[in-house]
Amino acid sequence: MGGCNFSSADADLNESLQVSLLNTEGKEVGQATLSEHSKGVHILLKAEGLTPGTKAIHFHEKAICEKPEFTTAGAHVNPEHKEHGFQNPKGYHAGDLPNIEVDEDGKVELETVSPAVVLTAGKSNSLLDADGSSIIIHENADDYKTDPAGNSGARIVCGAISK
Repeated sequence: MGGCNFSSADADLNESLQVSLLNTEGKEVGQATLSEHSKGVHILLKAEGLTPGTKAIHFHEKAICEKPEFTTAGAHVNPEHKEHGFQNPKGYHAGDLPNIEVDEDGKVELETVSPAVVLTAGKSNSLLDADGSSIIIHENADDYKTDPAGNSGARIVCGAISK
């Protein structure tokens, strides 16, 4: 993924933040646990009841998950005003995350660290700014290059991130 330096977490984590993941009907379909890590934000996500296949996942600007379209979550977290995608020569959004793979039973598990965001309030790349943020799963894979969202399709799961 073009030097984005995502990794599995293997260090001690600070206090964690629990995020409920809701589908377009408002039903809880999973949980994400976010923790500040020495290399960024550690993400542990588990969800079920999704359609199988590769899906995009991104951090979005606001902690508002109004169903059914979740457009209230805003655009991707992007404090440096970069273009979208890990394969974009101009960099990538701070909210860009690696695609996830939903298995044939509709389940997905993700464990990764995003080096582009923090949970520390007051920093420009914080997920916990005044209006929070959200984690969104899209219906399709992210192509890692098309601005603004990688041709990832509709928003199908949303989790509001706030303290």
